[in-house]
Amino acid sequence: MSTSRLVAREVGYVLACLVAAVTLVVSGYAHEVVGRVRSTSTGIAINGSPTVGAMNILVMGLESRTNYEGQTLSVNQLNETHSGNVRSVSAGQVGAQDTDTLILVHIFAGGQKAVGFSIPRDDLVTYPHPTYLGVTQGKIDQAYDFAYNQSLGQTYGSSMSRNERYLEANQAGQAFEIATVEAVTGVHVDHFVEANLIGFYYLAQAFGGIEVCVMPWSGNGGGNLYDSASGWNAVEDGYRLRPGGAQYLHLAAAQALAFVRARDTLPGIDLGRTKRQQAVVDYVVWKLKNEGAFSDLGLLNRLLGTASQYLITDSTFDPFAFATNLRAFSGSHLTFRTLPISGQVNDMPLNGSAQDVNLINVPYIQQFVKNAFNPPAVKKTKAGTKKTGPAPPPSTVTVDVYNGSGVNRLAGDVSQALTALGYQAGAVANASVQSQTPEPGTQVFYGTGASANAAKIAAKFGATATALTSLPSGHVEVLLGSTVTAVPASLTSPGPSTAPSPSSAAGADNGVTGGAVTVTANAKYGIPCVY
Repeated sequence: MSTSRLVAREVGYVLACLVAAVTLVVSGYAHEVVGRVRSTSTGIAINGSPTVGAMNILVMGLESRTNYEGQTLSVNQLNETHSGNVRSVSAGQVGAQDTDTLILVHIFAGGQKAVGFSIPRDDLVTYPHPTYLGVTQGKIDQAYDFAYNQSLGQTYGSSMSRNERYLEANQAGQAFEIATVEAVTGVHVDHFVEANLIGFYYLAQAFGGIEVCVMPWSGNGGGNLYDSASGWNAVEDGYRLRPGGAQYLHLAAAQALAFVRARDTLPGIDLGRTKRQQAVVDYVVWKLKNEGAFSDLGLLNRLLGTASQYLITDSTFDPFAFATNLRAFSGSHLTFRTLPISGQVNDMPLNGSAQDVNLINVPYIQQFVKNAFNPPAVKKTKAGTKKTGPAPPPSTVTVDVYNGSGVNRLAGDVSQALTALGYQAGAVANASVQSQTPEPGTQVFYGTGASANAAKIAAKFGATATALTSLPSGHVEVLLGSTVTAVPASLTSPGPSTAPSPSSAAGADNGVTGGAVTVTANAKYGIPCVY
């Protein structure tokens, strides 16, 4: 099995430490914490970037089985995280410096909300300039590794110390990865936060585990509850096959890491795994902000005590100024999406090997990001914000759902979710039986009299509704996009949830850690249920 299938997804740790660090600074632990926070600011400088107000932050997670000084993880760490063993390390299989987690977070001016875009690691891109091997094209996650290894080659045999060489190598990787992301998305990266593989494990351990809401995927008979490559096994961690359905699980550190590493049994494979990353971020941020974690000095010391070994920020990041933006990082104000792809190619000859890649439409992506980061202003009248009348009851609208994705039975699952919201079930079929061309994102169309409900439905997919004269009166058509891998969480959470908070849900059925409890809605504080 390739090392790319043995990758940790540590974005939850990255954002957690970011939030923890700046909150600590403004909460009275300045003397003890500022030094630890600043010890992580060893990345490149991004001059001219704002420290308050609207900004873009790139979150990067490396797959390497080393720390930032190039030292291989210990045998115990490798075994506990299912990320290798002594034999594989001796053979040089310590993972590349690929940024297998990439999330571009935009914080809106005023710090009231933020949106994050997961960037699929297999996206095929043209690099801003050729690599040291003359490579001009590759996967977006490989940019860091190319520049990192070029730097190490250039400093080999120099008078620099080991730590100096690896610091410079990481900075070279950061600069090239950021430049690549900027070229693809069309936006400037103001700051970055980066973590390595072991970081997520440390976070989960410091928190005493991670709580998640898991539901079986009907597309493969619930096979997403297991993954042999990562060691993920939901049943061993308390998931009850009877009665099944969405259930909360409290995962110890090793299983929390396995949960975010699993890929092969999920809808959309790597694209599906981004949903788990996002769910963990939601939980960590909720935990930090709602359960008094910042008043627990022991937890904070565990989080930040050795943070410099697995966490890096740009040297121009100012935690004091950034604290004013903390309101953006709450369950209700932080939303996630995944950048669209336009196709996939398996075993494509690329830089000397056969690789699976995502094809992307760069102009489309840039417009996609621009629309999300700079939404059009709301029209106002002299009387104030322009408003439309209330939408007719959902029962007056019939919704047809067509599957433009490669996920089996997804149209049926979406139709069922819409029916649960009160809409009448219409046609459920593959995209080929209707007239519109599928796009990367979901499209929503409507016939006469259904515009208001179509707008409500489209909003749940992050789309806008379009009139279609060929649709019958009172009909809405949902054409699932090619990059859609699961039912949007917004469809399964129509309003305030009645589900218990994560801390009260875990183990509620039997009173022991690791237990589960069946739920009928997403977590109360915006923590989504995922496959």
